[in-house]
Amino acid sequence: MSLSDALAAAQERGLDLVEVSPNASPPVCRIMDFGKYKYQQSKKAAEAKKKTARVELKEVKMRPKTEEHDFQVKVRNARRFLEAGHKVKLTIMFRGREVTHPEFGQKLLRRVAEEIADIGQVEGRPNMQGRFMSMIIAPSKK
Repeated sequence: MSLSDALAAAQERGLDLVEVSPNASPPVCRIMDFGKYKYQQSKKAAEAKKKTARVELKEVKMRPKTEEHDFQVKVRNARRFLEAGHKVKLTIMFRGREVTHPEFGQKLLRRVAEEIADIGQVEGRPNMQGRFMSMIIAPSKK
């Protein structure tokens, strides 16, 4: 169909002539309501965006001298975050002279990793950044 015939047919129906494939030989066009088409495309994009899983990084902070009950509470929180599908950043905060004994922090982080090994996997070994030692744990693939 020639361009002028196509434009006339589109105007006759009260619709738009939209070029679908400009690189084809000859170019392919369609008669449609372009505003409605754009609206449907935005709705599809919004629906696709809604279905994507967003992974947040949750942080659990502890001290090297954290007592047993407090430790269990922190592990329970980390477990809850992992079950929800979030990554967990475990942070050990050192104060004063505690920073001279980073092995206490490493021991604590290893212990947490062992406690939640069934639902989480360690992404990287513990690393020291100033007075903070941190480690990231991701949920296990199910």
